[in-house]
Order: sequence, then structure tokens, then C-alpha cells
Amino acid sequence: MVSSSNHTSSSSELSLREIPGDYGLPFFGPIKDRYDYFYNQGKDDFFKSRIKKYNSTVFRTNMPPGPFISSNPQVIAVLDSKSFTVLFDNSKVEKKDILDGTYMPSLSFFGGYRVCAFLDTEEHDHRVLKSFFLSFLANSHKKFVPYLRTGLSELFDNLEKEIADGKSADFNKNSDNMAFEFMFRLVTGVDPTETKLKSKGPSTVDTWLALQLAPLGTSGIKFIPNFIDDIIHTFRLPFFLIKSGYKKLYKAVYDSATSLLDEAEKSGIKREEACHNLVFLAAFNAFGGMKVLFPSLIKWIGSGGESLHRRLAAEIRSVVKEEGDVTFSALEKMTLTKSAVYEALRIDPPVPFQYATAREDLVVESHDGAFQIKKGETIFGYQPLATKDPKVFQNPEEFVADRFVGDGEKLLQYVYWSNARETDSPSGDNKQCPAKDLVVLCSRLMLVELFLRYDTFTADVGQVALGASVKITSLSKTA
Repeated sequence: MVSSSNHTSSSSELSLREIPGDYGLPFFGPIKDRYDYFYNQGKDDFFKSRIKKYNSTVFRTNMPPGPFISSNPQVIAVLDSKSFTVLFDNSKVEKKDILDGTYMPSLSFFGGYRVCAFLDTEEHDHRVLKSFFLSFLANSHKKFVPYLRTGLSELFDNLEKEIADGKSADFNKNSDNMAFEFMFRLVTGVDPTETKLKSKGPSTVDTWLALQLAPLGTSGIKFIPNFIDDIIHTFRLPFFLIKSGYKKLYKAVYDSATSLLDEAEKSGIKREEACHNLVFLAAFNAFGGMKVLFPSLIKWIGSGGESLHRRLAAEIRSVVKEEGDVTFSALEKMTLTKSAVYEALRIDPPVPFQYATAREDLVVESHDGAFQIKKGETIFGYQPLATKDPKVFQNPEEFVADRFVGDGEKLLQYVYWSNARETDSPSGDNKQCPAKDLVVLCSRLMLVELFLRYDTFTADVGQVALGASVKITSLSKTA
């Protein structure tokens, strides 16, 4: 028996408890939990009500989609900062074919390959593919800032034009276009509009993502009855609906990323397999993440109001003036800007769910007890609760922009958005997001470009299937 804990208490100090909760009747139990999760309670209340009921942040439940998509929806939920970390210990948990939870999309979405995200760390191809990604990102280091600043400049120009036309500006749409162009250029060196994709890259990827992830969300259309909406949790949506679009996306990468694919072949990766993995990296991991993260970042920065905006603008402009330009060194000196980005990632992580299966019998510890998990059982973590753990963070539900300034930096070890601690680094031997540092850099640059141009801004915030919907209503240019 092994114990998983990265906090101060040891298993000898905590009594072993039976895991509370149950799965209900076969077939009907998972459907009841599914209706509670999507329609009767909503995600947060679904988990919080059970924490209260069982007086435990570790309990048994079913997770969507359940019948008929998932053959086994039964999980053990770990919902506090301490127990959640078992999901990062690859010596104790397995991550094979479990990226999306208790079901796996058809391999047709990935050209018939199990791409890196679905491979476990003990599979040989995982290390080969992950190392290839990390090498590519390291070799692209010098392109990050100029490519993204060019895209951000165009983004803010477009927002200004929309506002000047007398209406609010759609941040999500413009941000999606910028993010897709940035990642495509980074991978291929080519503007996507110069390929057969033309301007349809973002919408193609949106459809590709939606068909895979539909069982994990709702349509969001209020007038559709729940039992009709629930069809997307009952039957898989077919790949053929995006087959031609995915073929164009794949071909655009295959024809443009020739030098990168050459490097993949030198590493022993088949050219076709490498290309499908690059499509997944750029479209699912990067674009999919940025699609959620950037609107969320602007939402939370907007919530800080003019006072926060003035502080960020003062820091950013002072450091850039001192450094002479926007450089990696300059970005590292912007302590408030860095902290604000980490706080957005803490309070609203772009990927809220983590799954794994136990490699062996193990004991997982919460703050209040120790629990035995059997080999083969599925472990589930809902990250927004783990990173808003009141036993770790003061005022955890509040966006505190300077939370990670000074001594607050010690709290970064409890920020888990990248499938690991923020203080860890991705490698071929772990499942941490290979582009973790790039995501943080892009978020910082978003704020730098924003406050080099504007003193403050206002926005209307709503909700869409994958996160926040942001409409920019005003941009106050710097004098």
C-alpha cells in the first residue's frame, strides 16, 4: 500500500475512512447524477452539495456522460487541494485513454492514431512524442514574442474598429482568430489564410472540438427541453460531420510544416502520425485552451476595475521603458502582471477536469482523512474546487490580482491548471502541458499589449459552452 500526499500531514496522523457516497442503481444512478450535474444543480452545486452531505471532499459518484457513451461512469472524486495531487503522481496513477474522462472519442478524430494526450507515461511513444513537442517549443522560443505581439496588435485594432462602429466588440471571436493564426504560424511558419483553410480555420476547429466534447457540456439553448438536450450525453456525435474539414486542416499542416515533420521522422516518428499529433497539439491543446483562457483572463481583469487597470498600466509601462522593449527579461520583472495571470489560472482554470486510474491499491489523503482506493478505480478531480480550497487560499472565491506577489509566490505550488503544480516543469516522463510556459507567456503578453495601449476598459460578460463570453464596450486609449 502506498500513500499519496504533498502536504504536511502524514498518513499516520490521519485515520483511514471508508469512502462515502454510492453510485445508485445500475443505469438509473448514472442518469440521475447526469441530470443533477447538468440541469438540476449545475457543476459547482453538484459537487458542493455532496461535500456537505458526506462531510468529505473525497467521495464516490458518477460522472457524465454515462449511458450509453460511457461503459463505466463510476469515479472517486478528490476535490480539495491535498487529495487532488494524487492525479499528478504517475507512479501511482495511469492516464491511458482517459483525457476526456469516462469515455474516449473515436480515433477517427485523430487520423486513427492514439495521439500523445491519450498515452500513459509508461508507454514508449509518450516519451518520444512529448520530447518532440518540447524540442519544437524550445526551438521556437524566439518566435513567441514577435508572432504574438503582431497578432495582439491586430486583435486590438479590430476591437477598436468594432467599437468605433457604435457597437460592443466581440472579444471571443477576435481572440479565437488571433490564437489560431498564432499557433498555426508557430507550427508551420505559414499564415493559415494562405492555405486551403483560408479564414475557416477557427470555425473548423470549433466544430471538431464540439463533436468530441459534446458529451461533457450542454447546448446552452434555453428553450430546448432537458430531455432533448440530453441526447448529446446519450449518443456520440459522428466524425463524418467534420471529416472534410479535418482533412483540410490536416493537409494544411502536412503541406506547410515540412521542416518540423522532417525532424519528427529523424526522431523515429512516422510522418503521418507526427502530423496528426501536431494538429492535436495546435488545435486541441493550444487553440482549445486559449479559446477558454483569454476571455476568462479579460473577464477577471475587467472585474478589477479602473484601480487595478491603472496599477497594471503603471507597472507595465515603467518596466518596458526601463528595458527599452517587451522582452522576456521585462516580462519577468512585472510582478503584479505575473500574479494577475496566475490568479486567473487559479480561480478559473481552462481545463477544469482531471482523470486517472489507480495503478495499484493506494491511500489518498484529504485534509481530514485518508481513503483507500483500489487498483483500477477511476479518480476524478474538479480543479476549480481544489484551487479554491479555503484551507490553502484566503478569500478563495475572490479574484485577488496581487495574491502571488512577494511571499504569495509560495502559493504557486497550489495552482494546478497545467496538469501539475505551477512550480513543476513538463518533461517526457510526465503529463504536464508541454506548452505550460508558453500559455503563461501569452497571457502576460495579452495584458502587456492591452495596457501599453489603453488606460482602462469595460466589458459585458456572459457565458458560453466553453467558458466566458466577453463583449468589450469601451477602450480608453493612453494619452
